[in-house]
Amino acid sequence: MISVNGHQLHVETYGSRKDPAVFLLHHGLGSVRAWRNTIPALIEAGYYVIAYDRWGFGASSPRNEFSIPYFNEDVADLHDLYSHLEVEKAALIGHSDGGTIALYYAAKFPDQVQALVSVAAHIYVEPQMESGLDHTRRAFEQDSRFREGMTRIHGDRADAVFVNWYEGWRKQENLNWDIRPVLRRIECPTLVVQGMEDEYASDQHAWDIAGAIPNADLWLAPEGVHMLPQNMPDEFNQRVIAFLGEHVKRQ
Repeated sequence: MISVNGHQLHVETYGSRKDPAVFLLHHGLGSVRAWRNTIPALIEAGYYVIAYDRWGFGASSPRNEFSIPYFNEDVADLHDLYSHLEVEKAALIGHSDGGTIALYYAAKFPDQVQALVSVAAHIYVEPQMESGLDHTRRAFEQDSRFREGMTRIHGDRADAVFVNWYEGWRKQENLNWDIRPVLRRIECPTLVVQGMEDEYASDQHAWDIAGAIPNADLWLAPEGVHMLPQNMPDEFNQRVIAFLGEHVKRQ
């Protein structure tokens, strides 16, 4: 547990500190467990892996409200983790909400990000995202396996985590949110990833992310869904590690 900004984060590190650092930022209802298929592949590829439960999730400190969709506190937490772990520069891999946080961070602290992989991130709210949120709400209310999974990750806070996340995204003012102008400040090599069967976003969403970032690469995965790192772990790991190998410098 590491103390940042008045709360504690559950942080796991793997590999040698001498290797290039990679931060993993999980999706909106997830935790470190979401990266269970990715962490071993990154270790084997020779990276120093830093994965953590974002504030309010998993084993990290509870939180009354999520800063959706601007994620200011989450960006501040990541900045403090850089300092606490004495990381000067790292690659970021972020999924869904974690992908949005990674985009914000790379735009705000370009000197600290060596490469960026944005997976199923959100940069504005579109109708498909709204229908996806409502589908997830119904699953939480009616699917016992979904609720059991939430309880395994978040314990007795599972209900509060879900409600805060869902209500955070469904705020009316989010309909005017659009961070494409922010993305133009990203300087590092970027891989934009999205499944073509993503329940929360159209293919155009991924094209818009890639189009807003100078020289970004785009991988639209046929048959990939929103949980693409779990749905297609082998191909996901291969493509991400190939991208990092091309763009992340080693000592």
